[in-house]
Amino acid sequence: MKRSTDSETRAYKELGNTIIDEKQIEVALADRKHDKTAVREVLAKARALQGLDLSDMATLAHISDPELLGELFDTATKVKESIYGKRLVLFAPLYISNLCGNECLYCAFRAKNKELKRRALTQEEIAAETGILINQGHKRVLLVAGEAYPGEGFSYILKSIKTVYSVKSGQGNIRRVNVNIAPLSVDEFVQLKGTGIGTFQLFQETYHRETYDRVHRGGKKRDYEWRITAMHRAMKAGIDDVGIGVLFGLADWRFEILALMQHIRHLEREFGVGPHTISVPRMEPASGSRLAEQPPKPVDDLDFRKIVAILRLAVPYTGIIMSTRETPAMRRETFALGVSQISAGSRTNPGGYSTDEDFYSEQFCLGDHRPLDEVVNDAASLGYIPSFCTACYRLGRTGRDFMDLAKPGDIKDHCNPNALSTFVEYLTDYAPEGTRRAGEEAIRSVLADMDERTQARSVTMIQEVRAGRRDVFC
Repeated sequence: MKRSTDSETRAYKELGNTIIDEKQIEVALADRKHDKTAVREVLAKARALQGLDLSDMATLAHISDPELLGELFDTATKVKESIYGKRLVLFAPLYISNLCGNECLYCAFRAKNKELKRRALTQEEIAAETGILINQGHKRVLLVAGEAYPGEGFSYILKSIKTVYSVKSGQGNIRRVNVNIAPLSVDEFVQLKGTGIGTFQLFQETYHRETYDRVHRGGKKRDYEWRITAMHRAMKAGIDDVGIGVLFGLADWRFEILALMQHIRHLEREFGVGPHTISVPRMEPASGSRLAEQPPKPVDDLDFRKIVAILRLAVPYTGIIMSTRETPAMRRETFALGVSQISAGSRTNPGGYSTDEDFYSEQFCLGDHRPLDEVVNDAASLGYIPSFCTACYRLGRTGRDFMDLAKPGDIKDHCNPNALSTFVEYLTDYAPEGTRRAGEEAIRSVLADMDERTQARSVTMIQEVRAGRRDVFC
């Protein structure tokens, strides 16, 4: 299919130039307030779940005082738990191809990387990978492909999504396929929506124009405007759950989070709703990439924790995703600061679940190599409820409808019972004894803290799962 009409390209080129105002960001960062009173006023605003503007974010980004850092992290924890409670959504990436026509200097998939073993999975291989994930206990996957497809083109993606949904193993199946692929035209996004995807995910990588041009040396990804306007086309096509993100380490992280907020506010003005998720990957080593070994603007652990906390306060109702790029210790720390979704048991190379991990075909190095069960056990031991829920998108609670429930806090009435029922399903069908014990203890603790009505609904749903029903949700 033709990528886009000339008029569509011109229109989005013009639109793309209006989303990020670098001068406004520079002014906000230069004019940030320093004193403790100003910082505490911003934190009080955040505790009221009002979100933050650029000036607020700039003020928090420059905190270095240990006392104020503690207050920032404590506020983020309170805001996160007031909206998301103790649930933690789990998923796995499913890489189907590492073919790519772009020359992104930080990525192992870049077109000129001769060290990489190239592979695009057949539909049979995709089905086999999906079956492995189902047998581990996964219910949702993020389908990922390099930004070039085999001879059949975009239809390869459409077929692959249908293949994932078609696989059944025992009582399990994948109930939600999210997608991270190259930017599409509106017509292509309409076709993508027709496959029943959950979230369309795409990262700008860096919003800093000069840096973007420097690290994207070839391929369609060089087109900054076409990429930054992809979410407009997706939402225009009816995909109202979208996910954005930054690859931290390319440009100054303070600039990036303020630019990210400009992108979010632009979507809110245009469509009445911003992104469903924000991802916060840091650069990790990748085969054939010297840039990935030495990021231009590295982000240390303290600043990374600040990024998560500030984003949680700036967009309190938006999910924050933490990948297995990070170590188990860092992932644990960020659960409390704002992270609400994590990948688990990940492989970043096509066929990685069927074979031993292969550094020379994966996109980047992992920091957390633990299998799904260890991640689940760890999260439950910390008092979190690993959630495999996929109810909202199947019931139409997406986009504005989701936010209409989230902002007054009503979404908890659905998410908490659904998290518990899917967790009991996992514990019953897939977990070893040690994980079941940790899980049951976490369930008891969360149930005890619920209001009477939500507790009664949760107990009923749990009983249905224990009686043999599956996919119980409200």
